[in-house]
Amino acid sequence: MTTLVAAEAAAPPVAGQPNVRPATTADDIFVEDLQAIAFGPGRFARTAFRVREQFPIDPGLSLIAEVDGTPCGSVWMTPISVDGIKGYLLGPLATHPNFRKRGAGKLLAREVSKLALARGEGKFVLLVGDQDYYCPLGWEITTPGNIQFPGPVDPTRVLLLSEDKSLAKSLKGSIAAFDETV
Repeated sequence: MTTLVAAEAAAPPVAGQPNVRPATTADDIFVEDLQAIAFGPGRFARTAFRVREQFPIDPGLSLIAEVDGTPCGSVWMTPISVDGIKGYLLGPLATHPNFRKRGAGKLLAREVSKLALARGEGKFVLLVGDQDYYCPLGWEITTPGNIQFPGPVDPTRVLLLSEDKSLAKSLKGSIAAFDETV
């Protein structure tokens, strides 16, 4: 039986439109350069970077967007937990400036979240981002201050995607390891 995710991944790319594929070690330099362009030298001071220092990304949930075979975007996912509930932290998500406004970033966010949640191990995808960008894709505003990060974060930008629509308002606690129980 072919899953929806597998069927979509097998669809041939449309010329001029972004498609996604799993990241490989051959993409490491592209991703590093892209993140430097997108976030500058201050990226290492960002709170999300501190989370990834404590808890490694899941290479199986790292995707690359391409347009006509040219890499143009990337996304990572970090397994985490909050109050003993397993989930994922999305990011960084970056699109090269030459390819913005083509849908690559939104495609990456949707696809990596779909892949992560389809595993059945995590209940949510958390991120720090713009409501105008992510809420139309299904993310919801969390209760400000309920989720504690290992550094400063604007609580109005903490967004959550989950099949459980009550989780965005009820999830509360500090970000911890994926397998940490309370």
